[in-house]
Amino acid sequence: MSNPFLKQVFNKDKTFRPKRKFEPGTQRFELHKRAQASLNAGLDLRLAVQLPPGEDLNDWVAVHVVDFFNRVNLIYGTISDGCTEKSCPVMSGGPKYEYRWQDEQRYRKPTAVSAPRYMDLLMDWIEMQINNEDIFPTNVGTPFPKNFLQAVRKILSRLFRVFVHVYIHHFDRIAQMGSEAHVNTCYKHFYYFVTEFSLIDPKELEPLKEMTSRMCH
Repeated sequence: MSNPFLKQVFNKDKTFRPKRKFEPGTQRFELHKRAQASLNAGLDLRLAVQLPPGEDLNDWVAVHVVDFFNRVNLIYGTISDGCTEKSCPVMSGGPKYEYRWQDEQRYRKPTAVSAPRYMDLLMDWIEMQINNEDIFPTNVGTPFPKNFLQAVRKILSRLFRVFVHVYIHHFDRIAQMGSEAHVNTCYKHFYYFVTEFSLIDPKELEPLKEMTSRMCH
């Protein structure tokens, strides 16, 4: 494991969530391998996110959502010791944007929570979604639900907020660790993917608009 960024991640005394894996031999595993191969080959990220000819959009999206969940989780893990109830009492992206938490269980109304609390709630919530066979079916031939892309849009817009918080409030930590290029690549990959398939409301992208226009256009 020569990547210093990953060393930093895995050497921390933190329990990282198990990755949701794709079973070898399945169509989704093959798609996952193809997506990874494109990235590893240094393919232009704008091209790497495009739906391969003859492939199903839902399968392609499912593979990427799981991958982004794993990657964003790792990125947040590297700065989490500096993201505390005291340093980040509100989940925000600068003075103009505050993100409140809402779910179907405990927080039925949008509720102000600290950034670390928001992250915990978010990662648990996404993990529950991607491990739910009714939303992310793993058996070949089991159809995706009709509201699949709607569910995915919500997951991705909330994952985007992690990038917002990390870039605006903790980027000095990322730079200090020498992980800037890695995080920027993850962000660009995410951005090109969600814009390629219109999976995030443009209003959600506003907090990083200036940075994105410098980095991705």
